[in-house]
Amino acid sequence: MSVHDRKRKILLQLKQHGIIRIAELSPLFGVSDETIRKDLDLLSQEGKLQRTHGGAISISEPHSLTPHLEREFTNVEHKIAIAEMALKHIQPHDTIAIDGSTSVFYLAKIIPDIPLTILTNSMKVVFELSNRENINLITVGGNLLRKSYSFHGALTERILKEYHVNKAFLSCTGLHIERGFSDSNEAHASVKQRMIEIADLVYFLVDSSKLGVKDLVQIAPISDIDYVITDGQADTAGYISKLREAQLEIIDQ
Repeated sequence: MSVHDRKRKILLQLKQHGIIRIAELSPLFGVSDETIRKDLDLLSQEGKLQRTHGGAISISEPHSLTPHLEREFTNVEHKIAIAEMALKHIQPHDTIAIDGSTSVFYLAKIIPDIPLTILTNSMKVVFELSNRENINLITVGGNLLRKSYSFHGALTERILKEYHVNKAFLSCTGLHIERGFSDSNEAHASVKQRMIEIADLVYFLVDSSKLGVKDLVQIAPISDIDYVITDGQADTAGYISKLREAQLEIIDQ
């Protein structure tokens, strides 16, 4: 395959998924990681994508992005690193709840095709995982919030109460020692609360920009959550140390 053809197909992959990883592209095209890295660098120089650590994301005009997509392309490298750490805590035959947050969507992107049962309220997660034949995928309906492509409301929460999972992977827009975990949207917060209730272990994926933030609606106090997975940049102000002193289990490497 010529460099031109490979670059064209890389852009097709990017158009379909919004984000691409070198580790996924090299076996797909039968070339080395270094070859894909050079291709991505060339495409970046041509203004056709934006390079990230380990891959690339698409370039979109700001006016065409919904708020959800804006969040998806914010702190991308940190969210990818957090997703990779979270993946280490998923084992074959786990039953998992996944919310509609952008941080957790990066985790969904890299979940391998292994025997799992995944319960989600996110349309984007459903579409992402729909071609992985070993994953039993369960989606809960309800009222669709178009800005986040996820279901919320009384029906969603009633359906969630019928299930039990051994792990939940969620995110938030704020984590504060006194306020705990919070969200800017009441509907989002309510669904996350139901997922916490049905899970044995709860993991929150929180990038460093959310630390020390008190947002509109409390999801849960620190004492209700088992683990926080965050990026290595998070402790610049010593906040991770303070959270550990508050008996919150932190995973940051």
